[in-house]
Amino acid sequence: MESRDVVILGAGAAGLFCAGSLAGQGLDVLVIDHAPRPGEKIRISGGGRANFTNLATAPDRFHSQNQRFAASALAGFTPRDFVRLVDRAGIAWHEKTAGQLFCDGKATQITAMLLDRMEAELRLGTPVEGVARSGAGFIVTAGGRGIAARRVVLATGGKSIPKMGATGIGYRIAADLGLRVTETRPGLVPLTFAAQDLDLCRPLAGLATEAAVTAGRATFRDGLLFTHRGLSGPAILQASSLWQPGDAVRLDLAPGGDAAALLRAAREATPKRSPATALGALLPDRLAAAVVADCALGESRLGSLGNAAVERLAARVHRWTLRPVGSEGYRTAEVTVGGIDTRDLYARSLEARMVPGLHVIGELVDVTGWLGGYNFQWAWASAHAAARAILAD
Repeated sequence: MESRDVVILGAGAAGLFCAGSLAGQGLDVLVIDHAPRPGEKIRISGGGRANFTNLATAPDRFHSQNQRFAASALAGFTPRDFVRLVDRAGIAWHEKTAGQLFCDGKATQITAMLLDRMEAELRLGTPVEGVARSGAGFIVTAGGRGIAARRVVLATGGKSIPKMGATGIGYRIAADLGLRVTETRPGLVPLTFAAQDLDLCRPLAGLATEAAVTAGRATFRDGLLFTHRGLSGPAILQASSLWQPGDAVRLDLAPGGDAAALLRAAREATPKRSPATALGALLPDRLAAAVVADCALGESRLGSLGNAAVERLAARVHRWTLRPVGSEGYRTAEVTVGGIDTRDLYARSLEARMVPGLHVIGELVDVTGWLGGYNFQWAWASAHAAARAILAD
């Protein structure tokens, strides 16, 4: 049976980075993945340009049952640390909104950089069947062969985007080794709605506007996109990571505006105009017309609107409450919310408390970042923390 110092399961962002962080220390490291190519999620991220980190990274930009869990790893490897690697590799980049960093060129430059800094064997097209404890180490079964390992790093990723090869096997391996797994669900994903709400959404499919979307106690102000199945866009994707089945979401279609004041003023100044024309100062014309029609005021003139009708329209603009029936699921989800229970991991090392030598990193952990490069930064930071602990052993 072959034997390795470290076996890393998963050749995505976290697994490749962990392997590179172990380079130069004389360890025999093997990275295994069932996929035919490494870093597939990196390749498609950021519209093919890899939103590889976010300068605004902080623990409050992550969802978890223990939001402070990520703080130690994030402090140990910051966005500036990753940018230094990118600069050293000669990869040109630019900053977009709110600290989001993207490659000027293709996302595959990031994967190439990660592969270049590795000194590990990369074994692709090799499905992992399981991991069992063996004495002070482990036996990894992959491709029908057993591999003895002193340490194992689980970096197999979550369930999101199965067409890219996601299987969720890491959760099963962790559970088989005695770790708890919190409920998992799709995150950063479009939301879908029932027929009565789709009657409004479908005719507006393709229309984008700024909105503030509230799910639970959090509100996200960003782009909103109407689709044939419901709602998407950055604000909805952000809210989806907090949304639970059965819960409602609330939309403000004109954040910062005052539809009631606008309508009252327009009623006095131009009573013969339509409410939709007045609301066009706050909303795209198609959306303004749809909102007025949805309130059964499509044939009205401003002068005929009573105060109750004005307030009804304003509420529809600023406090539109919808109850999604679901999401588009893991098929389009960018991440998996939930995962390996942080109570079973040490925050500084990502090592399992009850399974010495087992580390869990990246998307598998119950740490989910906001949209905009945060999940990649968690991949780098958690991988760095695990590698640092392995090297200190």
